[in-house]
Amino acid sequence: MNDAVNTFPVIDKKTIIPVILSGGSGSRLWPVSRKTFPKQFWPLVSEWTLLQETALRAHNAHVAAPYVVCNADHRFIVAEQLREAEIHGAQIVLEPTGRNSAPAIAAAAFLIAKKFPEAVLWIMAADAAIKEEGALLEALQRAVSAAEKGYIATFGVKPNKPETGYGYIQCGTPLNGLKDTFHVERFLEKPSKKQAQELVQDKHNLWNSGMFVAKATTLLAEIKNFVPDVYDAVNTAVTEHTTDMDFIRLAPKSFASAPDISIDYAVAEKTKLAVVIPCDLGWSDIGSWDALWEFSSKDDNGNATYGDVFLDGVKNSYVRSDGIVATVTGVDDLIVVVTEDSVMVSHRNRAQDVKKVVERLKKAKRPEATSHNRVYRPWGFYESLTHGDRFQVKHIAVNPGQKLSLQKHFHRAEHWVVVAGTAIVTRGEEKIMVRENESIYLPLGEIHRLENPGRISLSLIEVQSGSYLGEDDIVRIEDDYARA
Repeated sequence: MNDAVNTFPVIDKKTIIPVILSGGSGSRLWPVSRKTFPKQFWPLVSEWTLLQETALRAHNAHVAAPYVVCNADHRFIVAEQLREAEIHGAQIVLEPTGRNSAPAIAAAAFLIAKKFPEAVLWIMAADAAIKEEGALLEALQRAVSAAEKGYIATFGVKPNKPETGYGYIQCGTPLNGLKDTFHVERFLEKPSKKQAQELVQDKHNLWNSGMFVAKATTLLAEIKNFVPDVYDAVNTAVTEHTTDMDFIRLAPKSFASAPDISIDYAVAEKTKLAVVIPCDLGWSDIGSWDALWEFSSKDDNGNATYGDVFLDGVKNSYVRSDGIVATVTGVDDLIVVVTEDSVMVSHRNRAQDVKKVVERLKKAKRPEATSHNRVYRPWGFYESLTHGDRFQVKHIAVNPGQKLSLQKHFHRAEHWVVVAGTAIVTRGEEKIMVRENESIYLPLGEIHRLENPGRISLSLIEVQSGSYLGEDDIVRIEDDYARA
């Protein structure tokens, strides 16, 4: 599009700081993605989760350690997944409440600008997928060059089909001195099918990837100019932040007062500094099951599968099982997803409508709408195996070196049977070692704690009995994870 001479400056990559936004619930990917464990924490396109893929993408660019902005409830999931991917030195910033991308980006920009005034931020969502990493790094070089000149650069993905699920960016005039970099003529909302068909016929229209590259100081100046309420609220939330273990906690009251607004509406669509870099990244926001089918490798019949799946006479479908065996016969163009507690079947053309079903489940107050049967905690996880009127049986797994809170219950007694590993159980004034195939009884009202002192995961079966078995029947007396 532009034959201008490329004039990249020499850039210290350690001044480029990735900012990974790990918010949202990804309800169009239900039943895998749910509020308590959304899509960025799942391995959807490789053996790595989408969050890990994003962090590793930045790691492979040899830039600085990332800042990850996430929901406070997800802090230990984020920390563990970064550890698994061997991403060291990350700063995890906790949002006390979700306020959309503009306040999240402002928080990271304030924190970074205080330490590194000349830093360039590489802002990206934790839940997108990219196949062409080399093309991304080349585009990043151009974006950083533009950022160093005071612009806010975004990556425009060259569309390969009419897509109604993405926003678009229209290229304007070339930016002098930088090859294939253009002023943004305008941002376009998600179009109708007819509008999308018209947009892709013009090479100046690109998909909006949602990635931005700009100096922290540039972003903060534009946020202050266009959304001063966001600037003031987040500035106060950062000034009053606290640290919790290795986490940065934004001040709840101040952050909650920030308007709920995206960076696109707040700044990108208003600023005169926006430039766009066209690129072929093999990019997808993995925003629906149909998008995941398109991104995935397929067999000769156009099928993409994951897990324990058997197909016969099936074409152009996506079938996934995260639990029991799934068999599908004699259908075309379907999405079939099986989890431990739910089954979702949809025509591929209606994949966007899964979100409507989730809303109906919420109105019906079904826990499956937002929570999985397996619930992750800082120390490991638990999952319900069966339950009745006055009893419940759970599987509890505790990671090596971790411990539950010192606690008691008013309405239930518990019986623990160790099936793998070794436990140290606090029961009243006693500390008791419980080994594999041994058990211990905890009477109603007894103060107790479970700890894994070993080097392998501790697994036990918990049998609860009592008049009320809800998770809110817990009084924490002492907790290593700063939970109430």
